[in-house]
Amino acid sequence: MLKKIDHLGFAVHSIDKARFFYETVLGLTCDGEETVDSQRVRIAFYRIGEIHLELLEPTDRESPVAKFLEKNGEGIHHIAYATDDIPAQLNRAAEAGARLINENPVQGAGGKLVAFLHPKSSNGVLTEFCQKIEKDNP
Repeated sequence: MLKKIDHLGFAVHSIDKARFFYETVLGLTCDGEETVDSQRVRIAFYRIGEIHLELLEPTDRESPVAKFLEKNGEGIHHIAYATDDIPAQLNRAAEAGARLINENPVQGAGGKLVAFLHPKSSNGVLTEFCQKIEKDNP
């Protein structure tokens, strides 16, 4: 059911400060920015090959990313796997004993539905499933 690694998320205190590394040092181009109110983050997207890098800046001191930064500092926040059926992927994970952060998918960035597994269930790595929302054809 998993199709590929979709993206890697990096927690940063400031996207504006982090840009130097991604744009000047690595030579990447920002594909755009988005704020996801439900997750309380501002995101900048960078593509490298088939994978996106997401810089995650908290917009609220109580957001999950802000808490991650407080505990761990800047760095890799999560790995996201593309799937064509998040509910089935969540069911499979739950049946195998994984702890779900989201029992149902929620709206995420980039026109995708997302759901997370707790890092205590995935060898210390916050794991995200994401699925592109298909638009109805008229």
